[in-house]
Amino acid sequence: MNVTPTPAQEQAALAWLSLLHDQPSSGDQATFSQWLRADAAHVEAYSQAQVLWELSEVPARKLADEEAMALQGYLNAMNTPKRSRVLRWSGALAMAACLVVMVSMGAGWQPSRWVDDLGADYVTAPGEIKTVTLADNSQVTLDADSAIAVDFNHGERRIQLRRGAGFFSVTHTGQSFVVAAGSGEARVLGTQFEVRLQPAGAQVTVLSGRVGVTPSKQGQQQVLTAGQQVAYADGIAEPMHGVDSESRLAWRDGWLNYYKAPLADVVKDLGRYFPGRILLLNEEMGARRVSGSFPSKDPQAVLNVLQAVLGFEQHQVLGRMIVVR
Repeated sequence: MNVTPTPAQEQAALAWLSLLHDQPSSGDQATFSQWLRADAAHVEAYSQAQVLWELSEVPARKLADEEAMALQGYLNAMNTPKRSRVLRWSGALAMAACLVVMVSMGAGWQPSRWVDDLGADYVTAPGEIKTVTLADNSQVTLDADSAIAVDFNHGERRIQLRRGAGFFSVTHTGQSFVVAAGSGEARVLGTQFEVRLQPAGAQVTVLSGRVGVTPSKQGQQQVLTAGQQVAYADGIAEPMHGVDSESRLAWRDGWLNYYKAPLADVVKDLGRYFPGRILLLNEEMGARRVSGSFPSKDPQAVLNVLQAVLGFEQHQVLGRMIVVR
């Protein structure tokens, strides 16, 4: 007869798996044997946990490394003298602990968000899009999983984009409105534009008006007008080019539009709307190109459509992590 483990039994099985992969004592092994024999559901739960372990070994190790780095940054920001001691786990325990905690708490356990949110004035959760009105009556629409800090106290209106993306509708007051992101900034008086963080830099897309984009303090400013976009990384700007800005900014209305975009970029975007983690482990598949318009509110449905077209595998880990490979 098939038995279905309860969520508590599944969590217990993952905890046992973590312990048994980190040099358990003879007492631990004996207690585990007693637990395993106590209920047929325990056997099933442990069998499922072993499958999850094999499936999740690479993503869990990757997550453990990411979270260790994020926690180190968090402690650095707090200026604690004990920061050099952070996370000296064994490789197996780090991986197992990350997997157990992540699947049990979902998106809530992500130290990288703690670092970004430290000092932020406005924050959105995964899947949440929010518009806020600032003190000068300018409006900011934050994309899902984003954070900004606001400072209007030093002769200019200054925003720091700490995570994600924001669409800015700037009221003309005579003072510059500056959005700092990565090594560079976008500076305007009154206009509508988006700034989106990217690895080592940011991307600026203009819907209306004029925006001056500087990739670094010593970098040369480029002036963008409606329908233009530029990206910069490590203080160096790429060539400015034209885009369909309305299509690129459709996330404000719940749509993600792509034209020959790498699957890796699509999966990354979907991750901002999923209450957990989506990990792409197939680099060759990640380079495949995707075109289409997809609803952002249902990342799982989008992955199902893409799976039917591209033929990748996807696996769910207790409903809180999707592994694409």
